Amino acid sequence: MKYQPVIGLETHVELKTESKMFCRCSADYFGQKPNTHTCLVCLGLPGALPVPNKKAIDWCAMIGLALNCEIPLFSKFDRKNYFYPDLPKGYQISQYDEPFGIDGYVDLSASRVSQVASRDSEERKAKSEKRIRIRRVHMEEDTGKLIHELADQRSKIKDQRSSFIDFNRSGVPLVEIVTEPDFDNAADVKEYLQKLQQIVRYLGVSNADMEKGEMRLEPNISLARRDSHVASRNHDKRIANSELPSYKVEIKNINSFRFVEKAINYEIERQAELLEKGETPVQETRGWDERSGKTVSQRTKEEAHDYRYFPEPDIPPIRFAQYQISKIKDQIGELPDQKLKRFQTEYKLTPYDAEILTRELALADYFEEAVRTGKAHNVAPKQIANYIINKKLNIKETAPSELVELILTTAQVISVGSEELRKAIEQVILENPKAVEDYKSGKTQAIGFLIGKVKSLLPPKSSTDKIKEQIEQALK
Repeated sequence: MKYQPVIGLETHVELKTESKMFCRCSADYFGQKPNTHTCLVCLGLPGALPVPNKKAIDWCAMIGLALNCEIPLFSKFDRKNYFYPDLPKGYQISQYDEPFGIDGYVDLSASRVSQVASRDSEERKAKSEKRIRIRRVHMEEDTGKLIHELADQRSKIKDQRSSFIDFNRSGVPLVEIVTEPDFDNAADVKEYLQKLQQIVRYLGVSNADMEKGEMRLEPNISLARRDSHVASRNHDKRIANSELPSYKVEIKNINSFRFVEKAINYEIERQAELLEKGETPVQETRGWDERSGKTVSQRTKEEAHDYRYFPEPDIPPIRFAQYQISKIKDQIGELPDQKLKRFQTEYKLTPYDAEILTRELALADYFEEAVRTGKAHNVAPKQIANYIINKKLNIKETAPSELVELILTTAQVISVGSEELRKAIEQVILENPKAVEDYKSGKTQAIGFLIGKVKSLLPPKSSTDKIKEQIEQALK
């Protein structure tokens, strides 16, 4: 392909605070009766004044720190002005030029990058990992939700194809994480987003459940010729705005890793076809239509000046002291990449096993508790890891101590399983010829009697399945 994709990402993450961003309404809106979690502030009624949610601001800064951002000591809120039915005030309280986090980064794994490199150029193969720069992490309020459906037959609305607005979501704390245009393929985008979701879940600030709209994905895509200056630059260096393609296409509100990968790949092909014809793709906002497998035009893409940003007059600037930033940083526990490396060194796990066990914080904690319990019984961490991964253990139904007990039982049967088990089976077969004859003549229930006799000669926790298997083999 003669064109180099230039992709940046905007990701919106809803915080799971108890109350909304600028009022005391409950932020637990999902599944609730429409327009029941609202007040004067989140409905944007005249004279209502916003009061910032301190926890939401701290959590936004925490996300920034986890993404290696600098947290400025001075920040402010701004008004982003646009008119849309789901925005009751006619503007959104957001941040423009003084966000809570700037200049961070996320490193993609060396193994994933090498897989992409094997399908790409020799230049990519030489890279050990790829760094995605984070331009900004800023705080804003969510909008209401538009619901498009058929009107109730009892309704007075004549047009049966109607749109309704639920303002329960309006004002929920929303963090936006914006990258530099450092991606050049959809697979890297997917890995970055999975890591981002994992980080915010580890922090405990968001469930980032995409099916509920708690994490929404918006890639910006354009294409540069591969022989251009942009396409040949090292991704660890900044790309000046003047060097970027003259347009970009934004795909809004995607709610799945699979869909974002499909949408980007489709858009790359669509834009390449236009460029081959000598046409420049329109700078616009598009949506992803899963049924057709295509992106569809929604509206012309706005620029920053279209929103007429200006400082929010009802909220004073936010000033951090250095000790406050340090206090927030101290609340950050071990992050996924750190835990992944530690599991490999401390527990001697393979990168594959460590990656599976650290995907979710609850699973990682479960594994470590089982390791602590197993240590007193000489159960190795590798044994515990194998059992969790290979048996696809449901950690909600099995306590760590029960898991160790299962492993000990299995190990006990294996130690019995050769000579001692063989001798016990031989003895039972010799002493119980009628049961053996019944089994061979088709009375398969007789094997239960034989199993019981064998178990009486073995340690009490011996596996019934293992004994049954060996008896069946002996009676063939």
